[in-house]
Amino acid sequence: MLDIRKLRLLRELAHRQTIAAVAEALNYTPSAVSQQLTALEREAGVPLLERGGRRVTLTPAAHTLVGHTESILAILEQATADLARGRAELTGTLRIGTFPTAIRTILAPALVDLSTAHPGLELMVTELDPVLAPGALRAETLDIALVQDYDYVPVDDDAALDAEPFLEEIVYLAEPAAFAEPGPRPTPLALSARHENPWIAGTPGTLCHTMTVRACQAAGFTPRIRHHADDFGAVLELVAAGAGVALVPELGARTPPATVALTPLDTRRRTRIAYRRGTADHPAIRAARTALRHSATAAREGWASAH
Repeated sequence: MLDIRKLRLLRELAHRQTIAAVAEALNYTPSAVSQQLTALEREAGVPLLERGGRRVTLTPAAHTLVGHTESILAILEQATADLARGRAELTGTLRIGTFPTAIRTILAPALVDLSTAHPGLELMVTELDPVLAPGALRAETLDIALVQDYDYVPVDDDAALDAEPFLEEIVYLAEPAAFAEPGPRPTPLALSARHENPWIAGTPGTLCHTMTVRACQAAGFTPRIRHHADDFGAVLELVAAGAGVALVPELGARTPPATVALTPLDTRRRTRIAYRRGTADHPAIRAARTALRHSATAAREGWASAH
């Protein structure tokens, strides 16, 4: 009988590519991961890994086994959800992952609703870049998370997760008001006009940083990024100070400084609610999904009435 814990390590290796990354994500030592994977190969009776220096690659048999592992884990999650539905009230811990602008605009009201409706549920929020959320969900350090993709930065589906559409936002070019030109401008024209300006972008490796670089490259130039900031409030203050121009999604651009002009582009950011396969009907996950949607609807209505 194959050991589900070892199978989970193999699944993570398929995603993270290195034994060191798997060990860090799941709180193992690298040697322990290697030993467990070697034991799994013995149990399977076929080679699962091809080793070359510090790198390992999965054999075709290992990829087949990973596919079965995803199905097995989803069935176990569904079993847990079925048992939870038999309880009289929601208890335990719900770990929620989100990005900074969603905390103050959407998540905070949702937490109030969840705490009021389910006082026995312990809520834990982690702020992280959306690019890290799928791995945290697979590693079970999160139970539900807001994940994103942008035009120019598509994100591959993860077989371990289910995700549902949640929010779509306009992306704006934020620039000092003195720079702004009247009238709508298509994305390439608006961006190419700023090819000589310094740019402000997120930390390298974040989704926002990648989006800025690729959007500018699609407009025909590579941005000269001078400043890095992950909080869009800080980004807008830097723009107001004349430090550069930036791309800012709608949630981060609700209250710009008076000296900042926002030009809507044809670029979009899409947010989805993600959770592990098999957990959609878990009472805690279902309650969180409902609360998030109610909060997003209320926020949208508030923004519409304010303009």
